[in-house]
Amino acid sequence: MVDVVFIDGTQHAQKISVPPGLTLMEAATRNGIAGIEAICGGACSCATCHVYVDEAWLDRLTPPNDIEAFMLEEVSQPAPNSRLSCQINLSEDLSGIQVTVAQEQGR
Repeated sequence: MVDVVFIDGTQHAQKISVPPGLTLMEAATRNGIAGIEAICGGACSCATCHVYVDEAWLDRLTPPNDIEAFMLEEVSQPAPNSRLSCQINLSEDLSGIQVTVAQEQGR
């Protein structure tokens, strides 16, 4: 199992455990994480699954591809650690990853 910690705008942390192979977005939507709208269902075309990855985990992720980078330009509050959760594939080596759900999601 992969443990994921989602932090909301009030700094409330919610830890979930999911099987490897899901995307971070799928993990969030299957577990009712507030703020992950995922309107496009993971097609990387809406940015409504925007999260901020804890900086300690960034170097373990593959960098955003061109499509994700373009979509991240559309979010209201981009940051160097901004990612679309639909583009992060969860594996056991990411167990413990912490992400903060963006307050305002892109469309």
